Amino acid sequence: MEIFKKLFRKNASASFDKSIENILGIKPGNTQLYIMALSHRSVKDTPEENNERLEYLGDAILSAIVADYLFKRYPYKGEGFLTEMRSKMVNRQQLNDIAVKMGFKKIALFNKFDNSLRSSQIFGNTLEAVVGAVYLDKGYTKTKQWVLKQIVIPHMFVDDLELIDINLKNKLIGWASKNGKTLSFTLAEEKIENGRRIFIMHTVLDGAILSEGKGFNKKDASHIAAQLAIEKLAL
Repeated sequence: MEIFKKLFRKNASASFDKSIENILGIKPGNTQLYIMALSHRSVKDTPEENNERLEYLGDAILSAIVADYLFKRYPYKGEGFLTEMRSKMVNRQQLNDIAVKMGFKKIALFNKFDNSLRSSQIFGNTLEAVVGAVYLDKGYTKTKQWVLKQIVIPHMFVDDLELIDINLKNKLIGWASKNGKTLSFTLAEEKIENGRRIFIMHTVLDGAILSEGKGFNKKDASHIAAQLAIEKLAL
């Protein structure tokens, strides 16, 4: 009986590794790292089992890789432009959209009976956690190659992002003023998640909440809220 249990575990591990390889385009070395990276706290509630620590690490690694990519792509652009471009490339909504396109809904481990999670940004967070897992599994150089090949080049259309209005908040404010609307950005909540301060900003139009942005600082949260508001208004 024990032999059959071991064989089942081996086959299950091989099947998981194959799924990871098919979706992520990378062959896992340490399978447990990827299981942790894909495990949301709704199914694994302790820090040593869920993906929050790896998300923290992956966020920093991804930001560094994108910063390096932009620094080399735009040798004559200033710090402000580079910072804004990086924000466009790695904001929560963008990463969540990319993760969904990559197929993360098929491999992410979360409470599928919680409908609110299906429409949340957990897949973007999971993508960051996977970046952290790849870094620990393969090292920085291979992680950088993987991020550029699987995330940046096929999904982050830099030329298009460059054309996006550099200040979405001003665009919204201008639209509201022109159309006689009252628009404001308000801090809805500030909290600590996994040791990190999180800001939640609301875009409020004529007294009603139009959109919500979440980020590690007020600027990023406002940027995401403004981007979502513009999409809703089809501006």
